[in-house]
Amino acid sequence: MGKIENLQVINGEGYQLTTLEKVLGIARSNSVWPLPFATSCCGIEFMATMGSNYDLARFGMERMSFSPRQADLLIVAGTISKKLGPVLKKVYEQMAEPKWVLSVGACASSGGIFDTYSVLQGIDRVIPVDVYVPGCPPRPEQIIDGVMRIHDLVKNEPLRRRYSDEYRHLLSGYNIESNEK
Repeated sequence: MGKIENLQVINGEGYQLTTLEKVLGIARSNSVWPLPFATSCCGIEFMATMGSNYDLARFGMERMSFSPRQADLLIVAGTISKKLGPVLKKVYEQMAEPKWVLSVGACASSGGIFDTYSVLQGIDRVIPVDVYVPGCPPRPEQIIDGVMRIHDLVKNEPLRRRYSDEYRHLLSGYNIESNEK
């Protein structure tokens, strides 16, 4: 029995066996289509991450999607005002399953230095977040680390997780109906 990239493989003469779930996980993790939702300085750092010096495209993310219906990773980078919260939630709801959320920077994660009436104190108040990237603003290396953590989640997520009662309960806590029936 061999092991390739945490993938259980049974080798034989003329064949290789593994599970469909493992193969699809690897394929999904290497073809994530991100939707950037950048509002301030964290957005500039994200742009640097996509540039030639850091080259996030080497991880299978060269295609930015600016349509929520074609994206599976929502990258929220920057300050989100309370008025923008419902817009962010609508964008999240328009994304097809499976979908993941990366919260980049202190403002998106916790409101940052803006402890005011007009700033949302963390996007997890309106949508579920999978990975948080700390920093004000975070360095491109930190954003890449957050993306790698998303890739690990995507690679190891069971195919049926999105149909589970636990997942539906999570979404109902945000008043979001699951796209899957």
